[in-house]
Amino acid sequence: MSDSHSPEQSPIYWFDDPSQVPADVADWLMEMGSMTRRFEKQGVTVTVKPQNECFVSRDELGESEAQQLPESARYWIREIVLFGDAEPWLLGRTIIPEETLTGPDLALVDLGTVPLGRYLFSGNNLTRDYIHLGQLQSEQGDLWARRSRLRLSDKPLLLTEIFLPDSPLHRPQNRVGQQ
Repeated sequence: MSDSHSPEQSPIYWFDDPSQVPADVADWLMEMGSMTRRFEKQGVTVTVKPQNECFVSRDELGESEAQQLPESARYWIREIVLFGDAEPWLLGRTIIPEETLTGPDLALVDLGTVPLGRYLFSGNNLTRDYIHLGQLQSEQGDLWARRSRLRLSDKPLLLTEIFLPDSPLHRPQNRVGQQ
């Protein structure tokens, strides 16, 4: 992920009140299931291109990210671009405390081109603590974002998703009440 697309490079404004987000946009942002599956319902092939995968220290996290996760010596960072057919639809940034990467969940460091949602939503050991709705200004215009703290086998990870201009979230025909 280039610096210009990193959630920490372009500050995201996180809404205190979800009702500040238009209902048709909130319908997408509040998706409780897999965003990958929701994208696939658009009749496209979803692919992932990893941009950055590495371990970092807590000091290398953004302040707002660090506040969402427990103390850890290291965190696994995965930044990707998710495509619908050949169009870039979403930037994703996952931060996983090293303590979450135990047992079968150590596979999270080897996802490669597999969408995170395919792994997370393939079992019944996933819960979501919250979804924060946000928006950021970019060279591409105002972009919608969401941040979720998920728990895999009751161990936390943080997922930030930025919906790019070609994403179906930005298409009026894919919004609530207009399908």
